[in-house]
Amino acid sequence: MSTHIERTFPNLLLTGYQITSPATAEYNCIAWAAEDDTAWWWSDAYGLGYWPPQAPRMETLEAFIAAYGLIGYQPCSDAQLEAGYEKIAVYVDAAEVPTHAARQLPSGQWTSKLGEWEDIEHHALDGLYGNTYGRVGQVLRRLIEGGAPGN
Repeated sequence: MSTHIERTFPNLLLTGYQITSPATAEYNCIAWAAEDDTAWWWSDAYGLGYWPPQAPRMETLEAFIAAYGLIGYQPCSDAQLEAGYEKIAVYVDAAEVPTHAARQLPSGQWTSKLGEWEDIEHHALDGLYGNTYGRVGQVLRRLIEGGAPGN
């Protein structure tokens, strides 16, 4: 475990986590959720980092939903593991500005890249709730290639 992570995200001590890769500035959480570990994704108006050209370059939840929509994700109602789908949770601060994204693993656990810090696997989305990332503002899902939806 890591004290800088636990100081910043104290809920992880309660919900559980493990570090899965070393720190790097090559990519961030938004890219990691999209399964891209080659670029730093961000939608700011200054054009810093990569952003899908067809998505609005704005720091809004709608712009992030549009960006993930370009790779097949659509809004859904909950973060429960769902057969045939993969999910992303987009976190927002008190002003509804996106701050973070986590991707659900086939096990039902979540994976996050913590800024320039390490990647982690965490048991619950609320492990990252707090002043740094806020809370989950929207969960998105996409059909797994070749998979069939459950239910």
